[in-house]
Amino acid sequence: MLEITVILLAYLLGSLQPGLWIGQTFFKKDIREHGSGNTGTTNTFRVLGKTAGIIVLILDMAKGSIATLLPIWFGVAIHPMLAGAFAIIGHVFSIFIRFKGGKAVATSAGVVLAVQPILLLGLAVVWVSVLYLSSMVSLASILTLIVAAIASLFVGDWVFTLVIWIAMIIVFVRHRSNIERIKNGEENKVSFGLGQAKK
Repeated sequence: MLEITVILLAYLLGSLQPGLWIGQTFFKKDIREHGSGNTGTTNTFRVLGKTAGIIVLILDMAKGSIATLLPIWFGVAIHPMLAGAFAIIGHVFSIFIRFKGGKAVATSAGVVLAVQPILLLGLAVVWVSVLYLSSMVSLASILTLIVAAIASLFVGDWVFTLVIWIAMIIVFVRHRSNIERIKNGEENKVSFGLGQAKK
């Protein structure tokens, strides 16, 4: 019974949508009606600005980390990554907003942070490097998840590997429209890096 409670708590934590609620409370904006329409970190940066974006990044990562650590804190025989997986699912399919949500990049990063912080540091370097070269958050996120999936094969933990591959698939599916725009040279770029400077 405690195992089910932990899984449920992990899902509910993942379902929390700080980007949406901060926008509604402090900016009187529903970010689902602006930008990409997603409730996650990237769209928060785009719609609400840098300060709100940083806060949401921290909160989205934190909920992934906290959910992943729940089995350890409660002392139940559940692999932490399984709880993390439910947090990721909750972020994408939130019970609080009719099973919609964000693209799971920041929450997935929080899950990795809880169990493989050194790996996350390396992935952060990859993400920043791709962002600098392309000025595209979507491309940085997609390529970083591919690197994470490959790296997970060498961790020696099949549950960790399975969850990371699931996260990669979710990120790919959630970025379908971004991938099409990247192919067509129409993807939105941020005001950072070499890609933006070339415009």
